[in-house]
Formats: sequence, C-alpha cells, structure tokens
Amino acid sequence: MTRSIVIPVYNSEPTIGPLVDRLVGELGADALQIVLVNDGSRDGSDGICRARVRAYPGVVTYVRLARNFGEHNAVMAGLHHAHGDHVVIMDDDFQNPPEEVRRLIEHARAGDYDVVYARYEAKRHHWARNLASWLNDRVATVMLDKPRDLYLSSFKCLTQFAVREVVKYRGPYPYVDGLVLRCTRNIGTLATAHAERRQGRSSYTLGKLVGLGLNMFVNFSVTPLRLSTLLGVGASAVGLVLGVAVVVERLARPGVPVGWASVLVAIIVFAGVQLIMLGLIGEYLGRLFLTENQTPQFVVREVVERR
Repeated sequence: MTRSIVIPVYNSEPTIGPLVDRLVGELGADALQIVLVNDGSRDGSDGICRARVRAYPGVVTYVRLARNFGEHNAVMAGLHHAHGDHVVIMDDDFQNPPEEVRRLIEHARAGDYDVVYARYEAKRHHWARNLASWLNDRVATVMLDKPRDLYLSSFKCLTQFAVREVVKYRGPYPYVDGLVLRCTRNIGTLATAHAERRQGRSSYTLGKLVGLGLNMFVNFSVTPLRLSTLLGVGASAVGLVLGVAVVVERLARPGVPVGWASVLVAIIVFAGVQLIMLGLIGEYLGRLFLTENQTPQFVVREVVERR
C-alpha cells in the first residue's frame, strides 16, 4: 500500500524541514510520497523544500505555486500530484503530530473508509480560531448536510478514490471538506493528539476565516437563496400585519397622528432585507462569472522531484 502526505507550506522555514525528517523517520521511505506545496511563502521555505527533495530522492515532491492562493487551493494542487493509495493532508507547523499519520491510514484501511477525519482530544488553537471553527462546523451541518458528530479537521486521510473525485472540481473557490461530503458519506473519525504550534502564529486571519465560511456558504449549497426567499416572505408578512394595524388604529382613533418614526423604521428594515438578498444573488453571480471566466484554482510555477 503506497502512502502520500500533502502538506501546504506557507512561511514555515523553521518547521517544514524537521517535519519531513520526522515523517520519513516514522513511516520509512518505502512506498512513501511527501508532497510539499509552497503557497507563495515569503521566507526561506523554498530553499528548505528543495533541500528535502535532494535529501529524499523519490520520496519528496516539491510543488511551487506562482503566488499565494490559500490553503484549500494549495491542498488541491497537492492532491493533483499525490499518487498514494491513501493520502493524508496535514499542517506544516507540527500541530498534527507525525506519529498520528500511521494511525489515520491504518484506521482508514481497517474500516474501509473513503475518508477519516482526526478528532482532537484537546484543541490547541487560539480561542478565536476555535470559535470560528465552531461556527463553520454549525454552518456545515446546515448547508452541507454534515453529520452532527463529524468534526471537519484539516488533518485527514483520503483514499485514492476520494482524491480522484475531489480533484474533478475546477472552480476557483475550492472547499475540500465540502467536496468530500459531496462525493461520499463513508467517513470515519479517529481521536488524535493536537500539539501547540512550535513557531510563529497561525496564518488564518479573521478575513481568511470569513472567506472560508463564505466558500462553504455560497459555493456548495443553494440554501442561502432559499433562506433569502423565506426572509422576503417573512418581511412581507410583517409589512402586511403592520399595514393592517395602521389602518385599524386610524379607524379606531382618527385623532391620533400617524407616526413618522414607525414608517421610517419599516422602510429601513425592508430596504436592508432587499439589499441583503441582492448582495447574496450578486455573490452567486460573481463567483459564477469568475468560474466561467476560467479564473485559475492555482498556478504551478515549478515541480521539483528526483527519482
């Protein structure tokens, strides 16, 4: 059984070299492929990745992207170059311990799962990252019909079948977990350790976390459009009730002047609802335009490997 490990690399000069060394030490070089995807790093990660290609010929494949495209785009680039029967996706900062990779693969084989997600016994992320993950998890449950007890972690193992289905997606806004849930429900989980970051800070800013949630919200479900329809119906119902109330009050108490404040509030609320729905439709149309315009999911500048 061949094994591939896909690691998106972003400004991880202090950690990516030791991580590759640990992986080879834990798993051995036989039937092992490590795909390093440099997602536009601005430090010395490029040199470290090239050195590992030279140190482990036939094991390490280095994919250098033309610019920074984002984690999920970088993972998709790595999946296009991963040839193992089982493919593990993991972070570049040692928060996913290398010792757990073997357990993920063995669990996938033993249970004949298409995908196995790591379920952290204790998460070591910053509280803001944990909050964003919790919100994304709840949104995925509604939007993607995700099982409630499934945690969508970035540390996971996919079979080659699942990889082939995932890489069929060509759009510029990939969300790997959404693609997984779209092609299979034969999914397992495995409790694993989650370590503290060894160096630096997470590259996930608030804006990136919002963008990730928006990818899931818009790209993989039409539920938001249906919700906007329900919101419009609800707003119309409220407006009808308020209109009837104004007429009744006018007939019952003709001497009381009509309140301008209530009219202004109603106009602002309904105008806000309309703008939200227009913005949501515009988001769908904009992404459709960018997809039809063949906006690239990623651009590979160079692939370095030695046999």
